[in-house]
Amino acid sequence: MAYSPRLKEEYKSRVVNALTDEFGYKNVMQVPKLERIVVSRGVGAAVADKKLIDYSVDEFTKITGQKAVATMSKKDVANFKLRKGMPIGVKVTLRGERMYEFLDRLITSALPRVRDFNGIKATGFDGRGNYSLGITEQIIFPEIDIDKVKKIEGMNVTFITSANTDKEAKSLLQELGLPFKKN
Repeated sequence: MAYSPRLKEEYKSRVVNALTDEFGYKNVMQVPKLERIVVSRGVGAAVADKKLIDYSVDEFTKITGQKAVATMSKKDVANFKLRKGMPIGVKVTLRGERMYEFLDRLITSALPRVRDFNGIKATGFDGRGNYSLGITEQIIFPEIDIDKVKKIEGMNVTFITSANTDKEAKSLLQELGLPFKKN
């Protein structure tokens, strides 16, 4: 039998039933699901030092378990000494089993390591059922060796769901285990 991530199995067995009961879906295909997770970081200082992009790519590859790609600037900005085609950021798009594995590690081991953590804000929804979360330091992930970190930097994590409304997306993410703040 093939390996299947813990959160994927939990989604199939428990979350689908809970969301069907809550929103009254008539078909299993109507139940919202997590489609992909995009982890990204803008590295503005890379204009002066190209090695910062390589460090960020290595960190993201360790954190997510998938090779990160450098994002290129789309146009020239003279004030920032930026030219079109220069590497200016790093991103990883996770789908399938790697997505569920990353989400599991984020919930169970990374978020509890945040200082003074008492939940994530529920204000990061975009109106179409997607949620964005900002992480201020990469050292909360156990894969990162603190002694080898050149500079403490943050990252953005975006959860893209098939939900039509923010309420459905929040319920989905809560059922998967994301710890939202209680109002």
